[in-house]
Amino acid sequence: MPNPSTSPVPEFREWSIAAVRLLQGVIYLDEDRIWNILLSNRSQLETFMARLGLALVVDEAEGYAYVRQWGEDEFPSGYEQLPKLVRRSQLGYAPTMLAVLFRDELRRFEEDDLHNERCVVEVDVVFDQWKGFFPAQFDEVRQRKEFNAALHKLEELGFVRKFADNPETWEVRRILKAKLPASELEALKQQLAAAAAARGQGAPDA
Repeated sequence: MPNPSTSPVPEFREWSIAAVRLLQGVIYLDEDRIWNILLSNRSQLETFMARLGLALVVDEAEGYAYVRQWGEDEFPSGYEQLPKLVRRSQLGYAPTMLAVLFRDELRRFEEDDLHNERCVVEVDVVFDQWKGFFPAQFDEVRQRKEFNAALHKLEELGFVRKFADNPETWEVRRILKAKLPASELEALKQQLAAAAAARGQGAPDA
């Protein structure tokens, strides 16, 4: 086996920083250095990601970039042999419902708020909306714990981030528009409302 200390190492390329960050999650416009590296090396990054069976998606207008797995009909010859690197996973009912509520807030923000750049919401307001989709007899302490778990799951996915503490507010990030398009929003809301009425435990993938 080759010794890593003596094997030749390729010359460092700055775009590697952006490549690693893309494999970790979403890159946003306000991450100045990484964003500029990404835009300056976009073709190299597209080629590198393509070798992994991934497509680079850059939305300069909205200010975010991410990678997605190629669809079944997008694989060039031979590439269908690649194992999937990015896997879809079901969020479960609670975080999916929360994602839908945040996406609705972002939709209203873009329609009505012409003065602010960020969609920021008070967490207590969203919690009051969210708990309405659970049976009234649910223990509120337990609900709050489950809500916080769902909130931090969305934070891990890059959909939201903490904005301020007093009152506690969170910013809804624009990547949620790509993950949950407006064309799918109403149908998913109806499915979740039906699941809530039936006290279902699962939810569609957001």
